[in-house]
Amino acid sequence: MKAFVTTLTGAALALGLTSADSGLGQEGPAGPFGAASVRFEQNATDGDVEVVFEVRGRADGLAWLTITAPDGRTVVHTSSPEASTLGMRQFQMESPEPPDPSVVKAAYPEGVYAIAGGTMAGDSLRSEVTLSHRLPPPVTVVDPEDEAEDVPTTGLHVSWAPVDGVVAYRVTIEDEETGDAFTVSLGGSARGLTVPDGFLKPGTEYQLAIGTVARNGNASFVENGFTTAEGG
Repeated sequence: MKAFVTTLTGAALALGLTSADSGLGQEGPAGPFGAASVRFEQNATDGDVEVVFEVRGRADGLAWLTITAPDGRTVVHTSSPEASTLGMRQFQMESPEPPDPSVVKAAYPEGVYAIAGGTMAGDSLRSEVTLSHRLPPPVTVVDPEDEAEDVPTTGLHVSWAPVDGVVAYRVTIEDEETGDAFTVSLGGSARGLTVPDGFLKPGTEYQLAIGTVARNGNASFVENGFTTAEGG
């Protein structure tokens, strides 16, 4: 679940952060976040890439959160407004997807990113995550074919050719008009899945996205479109 999305920026100094804003004045030992990760994702169909950070605090909400790149730049900073009494506990932050992947790689270089935060109760949190630009090979979808029509609404089996070295597959089927989606994660040995009866509607356009996930968490997605049969 996306609890919060904020804009990532490589212009740390332009934010005009003070030590109070960033939490640099906090004293005392810092514990780890409840969860923290970073990954590099590619849409192999259109060539877009993005960096995704996911951070979860512990029991208390966060008053502020800062992520520092390996070269010392602050690439993420967010804080709760003074009127907030609980703060935010979970964040998912996605970079823009410019047409040139090298722009994203330059803005978010490989290496260790330091994540720091302070809770509404005054506790400090610290974690480190490592970003790699190495992506897994994309999958080849076997069935249904891209732009397939008259696809049955029951008993649909989605299948793909195996990809060596991946640890998981992520599959999403989304109704392009309503946004209703079916999503599942499968192990690296999976070669397909059967869509639960009752999800697909007759005469409807769907987008199928299948992602290969590497051990480092990075993912490459392929997108296909299909339309179900009018009579189901």
